[in-house]
Amino acid sequence: MGDVTDDHVVPRREHPVLGVDDRDGALVVRLRGEIDLYNAEELRASLAQAIAGKPGRLVIDLSLVEFVDSTALGVLIEARAKLGHDGLRLAAPKLETRRALEVSGLERHLPVDDTVEEALTNHGSDAR
Repeated sequence: MGDVTDDHVVPRREHPVLGVDDRDGALVVRLRGEIDLYNAEELRASLAQAIAGKPGRLVIDLSLVEFVDSTALGVLIEARAKLGHDGLRLAAPKLETRRALEVSGLERHLPVDDTVEEALTNHGSDAR
């Protein structure tokens, strides 16, 4: 079920970050499940910690993400702003996540690659 607060049921969510891997100076942050208002702060804190380590590149692996809302997309934009123009790349979004990026227009501002490997090797900020 979930936690009850002020007569509302707040659904329990797994932590959105499954893991963080160091790949030759780049960090790959593996996300999972539904990323939305209920766990966006956990995502924000995890990305802030990753950014504090000053990685050469931060790749967000979206292959296990089932849903993303506008709050979570805002967290990704914040991370990109902190890292600079080519510091953040998104990788392997499923159809629903890709659709959210397209509908919001963010695919023009956040580079998206089909795989983590492509995100690690691609240079420049052009989104796909």
